[in-house]
Amino acid sequence: MKRVRVDKNWPESWQYSYNYDLMEIYGDLNNRGYAYAYANRRQRTLELIKKVALPGAKILDVAAGQGNFTLSLAELGYEMTWNDLREELVDYVKLKWEYGQVHYTPGEIFQLDYEACFDVILMAEIIEHVAHPDEFIKKIAKMVKPGGHVVMSTPNGGYIRNTLPKFSDLKDTTQFEEVEFQPDADGHIFLLDIEEVESLAERSDLVVEDIRLFNNPLTNGYLRLGSLVELMPRSWVNACEKLTCSLPKRLQRKLHTSMVALLSSRDEKTR
Repeated sequence: MKRVRVDKNWPESWQYSYNYDLMEIYGDLNNRGYAYAYANRRQRTLELIKKVALPGAKILDVAAGQGNFTLSLAELGYEMTWNDLREELVDYVKLKWEYGQVHYTPGEIFQLDYEACFDVILMAEIIEHVAHPDEFIKKIAKMVKPGGHVVMSTPNGGYIRNTLPKFSDLKDTTQFEEVEFQPDADGHIFLLDIEEVESLAERSDLVVEDIRLFNNPLTNGYLRLGSLVELMPRSWVNACEKLTCSLPKRLQRKLHTSMVALLSSRDEKTR
């Protein structure tokens, strides 16, 4: 992936994306909590994709933003399709492209005409921005091939300090339609816990194969730990993360702020 240099004449969305690229791919550690947490999410997401799909597989990256997962997976040999509502980001992603096969399909996911086209669909930090996640996942399920997979990362609604409602707590989510799909944490409408992910998957004829919890408050720099994580060697932060990831699942549910789920589409024979 090529490194780009900021230009004062860039559109606002490009400059916004570049600020995240500084932390996500260019090694800027001014916000170590964000950088460390993103690195963990990236690692676990790529691990699950490589677990179920060989290079050459067709992957759709939904709401892909500045395309860091898209470009990384293209460089690993996957045939990638980038998607996002912000069409102007296409040229920003192309600036960073170095090699690999990437198709660009901007637009709202509900308007895309793909039926059983992809081996894997990646939804990285998007479902919590959607007013109707049940309908969203049903649409995604129709776009993945029989026997294919969906990889979804999202904040963990079971985290002990979570202050947002869970999706199942809301009676009517139509009130959020005007604010859905907003980037950044300010656009979070609600969060999902493990049981809700399992329920949404089942209602979309998907099977949960794996759910991994990660990113404790120290890694994120939460609970006033931001100053501490700035001072600690990264190896210590990683050791603490490894320790909490080894705890029983019931404790991980309370301590970890993030999760990534691997869902599989039923094979034609089992539908």
